[in-house]
Amino acid sequence: MSSRRPDSFEGLGYRGREDPSYAGGYSGRSFNNSSSIDLQHWVTTPPDIPGSRNLHFGDSTPQFETAPSQAGTGDDVQSAAPPPDQLNRFAGFGIGLASLFTENVLAHPCIVFRRQCQINYHARCYHLSPMTALSVMYNVTKTQGPKALWKGMGSTFVVQGVTLGTEGIISECTPLPRELSHKWNPKQIVGHLVLKGLTYVVAMPFYSASLIETVQSEIIRDNPGILDCVKEGVGRLMGLGVPHSKRLLPLWRLVFPTVLHGVLHYIISSSVQKLVLYFLHRRNRSDTSPKHMGHDSGSETVQNMLDAYFPELIASFAASLCADVLLFPLETVLHRLHVQGTRTIIDNTDLGFEVLPINTQYEGMRDCINVICREEGTMGFYKGFGTVVIQYLLHAAVLQITKMIYSSLLQNA
Repeated sequence: MSSRRPDSFEGLGYRGREDPSYAGGYSGRSFNNSSSIDLQHWVTTPPDIPGSRNLHFGDSTPQFETAPSQAGTGDDVQSAAPPPDQLNRFAGFGIGLASLFTENVLAHPCIVFRRQCQINYHARCYHLSPMTALSVMYNVTKTQGPKALWKGMGSTFVVQGVTLGTEGIISECTPLPRELSHKWNPKQIVGHLVLKGLTYVVAMPFYSASLIETVQSEIIRDNPGILDCVKEGVGRLMGLGVPHSKRLLPLWRLVFPTVLHGVLHYIISSSVQKLVLYFLHRRNRSDTSPKHMGHDSGSETVQNMLDAYFPELIASFAASLCADVLLFPLETVLHRLHVQGTRTIIDNTDLGFEVLPINTQYEGMRDCINVICREEGTMGFYKGFGTVVIQYLLHAAVLQITKMIYSSLLQNA
């Protein structure tokens, strides 16, 4: 994996090196002779999670974009200094943590009920609006307890870990690029997408086991451990474990829909994220032009901090939303193929008080699409779509609350 820092960056000490090859793009300043104000331009950021900001060549830390022109007395520097660096680090890390918590923990009940609606071919209520979905989710929680909609959350983290680990190992052992540089070419894009496809193939049996854990009814479900997802995934790959019915599709029949969904989701989300970031940065540059700048330095500093952290979160939010909405029908087909033949029993998504077995007999992806169109109509591909609305409304609310808290902290600093 290629480093995101300049090749010659080795900490603050690189400035004192005598090697001419390190002097091409940097001024010849030494560490001992640099002033404390100069050194403030090399401030590292929190971990690389949504909301953090790694320094690239040509970038500077947002809070020091308007450094004092001359070094005055200690009081002058202190009065002109922005909010403390520790507060900025903590705020950036907290913003990213809140976003991750919303995506992976707070939204999990919506993901569980959405998957149950997608595979329930018996359902008469499609839950296209969030109100009907909330009503049945309340009934399920009231009948089976609060854990009914939080099942399988540990296995989702296991799948994410397997995906990240597999991607890293493949990228280290092969010339396939894990990240695309700014000067990309078609060959690099193809190699990058091939890497993503291979990663989804390796993680596919574990994704299937995690899917079954999330949709299985709490009434007949045991209390599986976190690593049971790995055991079930290996068992399905090797043909071991709990016996399945003859309707179970072999894994090689699931490779194409799984890779297709994963790669398309990645392409859509990445494209939307870059597009939204481009427009947000362009708008921020126009808003911070001299003719739009006011005289309130405090509010200007707060806005600079918000512009540094929140565009990435907004872009990630919009990217996930667009990808989930556009690929919802394909996700419905994919989940039905994965669950078929696994003897899975789910909650009745019409009422929330009963359980139903899943006994489908699809022969493949094309047959599944034809059967859904013939028996359930076009809207059958969108069963449970109301939970997507709930999920992203909740995510947007958390982002807005986090932004308000962050603005208050910066103004009081």
